[in-house]
Amino acid sequence: MGDTGRGLATAVRPAAGPFAVERLGVVWQADPTVAAESGGLLNPAAARGPDGALYLLPRIVGERNYSRIGLARVRFDAAGRPAALERLGDALEPAAPYERRPSEATGGCEDPRVVRIAALGCYAMAYTAWGDAGPRVAIAVSPALRTWRRLGLLNFAPDPDPVYGVDFRDLHNKDGAFFPEPVTAPDGSAALGLLHRPVYGPYDMPAGVADPRPSVWLSYCDLAEAQRDLRTLATARQHHPLLTPRAAWEALRVGAGPPPLATPWGWALLYHGVSGRIARVAKELQPVEYAAGVAVLDRADVRRVRYRSPEPILRPETADELEGVVPNVVFPTGLDDRGDGRVDVYYGMADLRIGVARLRPPPAPPAPDAG
Repeated sequence: MGDTGRGLATAVRPAAGPFAVERLGVVWQADPTVAAESGGLLNPAAARGPDGALYLLPRIVGERNYSRIGLARVRFDAAGRPAALERLGDALEPAAPYERRPSEATGGCEDPRVVRIAALGCYAMAYTAWGDAGPRVAIAVSPALRTWRRLGLLNFAPDPDPVYGVDFRDLHNKDGAFFPEPVTAPDGSAALGLLHRPVYGPYDMPAGVADPRPSVWLSYCDLAEAQRDLRTLATARQHHPLLTPRAAWEALRVGAGPPPLATPWGWALLYHGVSGRIARVAKELQPVEYAAGVAVLDRADVRRVRYRSPEPILRPETADELEGVVPNVVFPTGLDDRGDGRVDVYYGMADLRIGVARLRPPPAPPAPDAG
C-alpha cells in the first residue's frame, strides 16, 4: 500500500549563504477522514535500515492531540527521487507513564530524531514524551528500526547542575537529537553528543545565562558507559548552551532539527527558528513562522560554531507549507545522505504533511561565523 507524492517541484531556492535547497515536493499527507491521523502527520525521523532501504518515522496525530510514531518505507522513482511510501504500522505509541495523560485520555510520542550509532551497534531515537509533566526528551533504542526498547526520560546528572544551578529534569524539553558518531566532551572524554532544548523563564534561569529565550543546548552521554550498558544512553552530563536566537527569523526561539551531518567542513546542523508572536490566549492560533537554517560545528570541538546561516535556507513559501493545522511551518527532522553531495531533507509542512527537499552542501568551507 503506497501513498504517492504529489506536486514535485524542481525550483532551487536562491541560496541564503553557501547552502542551496531544492524542493522535491510532498511525500506524505494526513488523511482527515481517518480519526487516528485527523490531527496531522508531520516531523519524521529518517534512517537507512540494515536492508539499505530508507525508513521514515513520522509523528501521527489523532483526536485530542494523541500522538504516536509511525513507520514507513520510502519508494524511489527511476530518477532516484522519493515518490511513494509503504506504511508499516507504528514504531511507538504512548504506553509508558511519562508518555500518557490519563486525566485527558491522551498522550504523546512526538517528533523523533533517529540515527544509527555504529559505536553502539544500534539505532538511537530521541523523541518528545508528552505526559502529565509536560514535554520531556525520552530515549529508545532498536536493532533494526521496527521494534524499540524504551530507556526512559533523559536523566540529567548531577541534579541540580553544579554549573547552572537548575534541575534540568524539571524543565520542559524538546528537539532531542544524537550525533551519529562519538565527539569529544568538554572534559576530554569520548562521548555521544545530544542536542536538546530546555525551556526556562525568569524564575528558573540557569546561572550565567542572560537570554531567557529557548535555545539549543548540548549535553554528553559517556561512550564507554553506554557501550557497557545501553541504559546509560539516557544519562547526560556536561550541559551547555550551543545556539541562542540571534537573527530576526529566529527571534522567539531556536531548536535542533535532524541529527548533525558529517561534512569535510564540520558537523552541519539544520535547525529551526521561530519568529512572530506567541499566542497568549488558550486555543488562539499563533501568528508565527517556522523557518530553517544551518549551523556548522567544529569537528574537533563541537562547542565551537564555525558558521551560521544569516537567513533561512528554507522558509514557508508553498501552499503546502503556508496552509495546514498550524500554518507557516517548515520543520526539518530527518536527513538522508545520498552521496555525491546530495542530501535529502525530510520536513513537516504546516503540521499536516511531509515534504522533502534536497540540500546541497557548499563545495568550499562556508565563511566563518561573525557572531
